[in-house]
Amino acid sequence: MNYSEQDKILALAGCFQAAWCAKGIARRGIADTDAMEAAIHSLFQTDADDVPSIYGGAEKLAPGLRQFINQVRGTGGRDLEISRYVIALMQLERKLSANPDMLGRIGEGIDSARDRLNHFHLLHTNILGQLADIYSDTISTLQPKIMVQGEPLHLQNPDNQSKIRALLLAGIRSAMLWYQVGGRRRHILFGRRKLLGTAENLLNELVV
Repeated sequence: MNYSEQDKILALAGCFQAAWCAKGIARRGIADTDAMEAAIHSLFQTDADDVPSIYGGAEKLAPGLRQFINQVRGTGGRDLEISRYVIALMQLERKLSANPDMLGRIGEGIDSARDRLNHFHLLHTNILGQLADIYSDTISTLQPKIMVQGEPLHLQNPDNQSKIRALLLAGIRSAMLWYQVGGRRRHILFGRRKLLGTAENLLNELVV
């Protein structure tokens, strides 16, 4: 199947959006609800018709697009913490993709969590808690571990811990999608101008 540059940038924006939300919870105890819902929504989409529908629509990734643009252009101030999280998510995804047994366990866990969506909304503590357990039992055993920085008051809150882990799992999902639609590390290193142009054009279309 042929994928477009827009598909690549949406997947990459998904990574940045998950990292941005995780940072917000760690630093301030809050994250944009719509942005977080789009990230968590992606975990349950295994038979989507296209890339935008994985997140509930391309417009749901506007925050992630803005974060990517800021990182490349630096106009809104580069956030090295978010970039560090995204790089780690990309690295962990490569480790995960080489581990079919772990992939299977994650899939089974997400299927189990999906059944609960009949009774709880997407950001309910029961759903996020189950997704967090999946992350703890699988991804967190891989190297490099993602060390999330923030305020101890927020990081020590069990609900916030669940949100952060669930978001990191969603970030892995987007990193996997990035590779599935043809994204490669060299595109980020040497093709940022092209990705930036696609991101800016798409964001302009979404906010009109």
